[in-house]
Amino acid sequence: MTAVIAGLVALYLHLWKLGYMGALACTANHGCEYAMTSRWGRFLGVDVALIGTVGYTLIVITALVGLRSRWIDDPRITVALMALVIPAFIFTLRLKYAEFIILKTFCPWCAISAVTITTHLIAVVMDWKRVQRETRDY
Repeated sequence: MTAVIAGLVALYLHLWKLGYMGALACTANHGCEYAMTSRWGRFLGVDVALIGTVGYTLIVITALVGLRSRWIDDPRITVALMALVIPAFIFTLRLKYAEFIILKTFCPWCAISAVTITTHLIAVVMDWKRVQRETRDY
């Protein structure tokens, strides 16, 4: 569920950058606008909010597949989630560094994503440990 919410937030930010959302709901210091329109708002020419939208969509799809009874203990699902979540977490660290240290601003929308991906990292590591225990027990 958290990936759905974070994905919708990322979609909102992307649509705002495309000019479809009107004024951006943010703090009084306009930290969201400043962060989103800075050079840090793009990565290799792609809007970071679009990257987040696609990434969270892939996380949701992979997690839903992993909930099916035939896949629940399959380590490949956990590995796939790790392949999505770990780079996203590292990317988020890069963006938070830019936001706080370089731009000296705060974007609450970005914070939602940072908290979400950190939670997902903890969950996927815990699931990896679970899957490892269960495969040893066989």
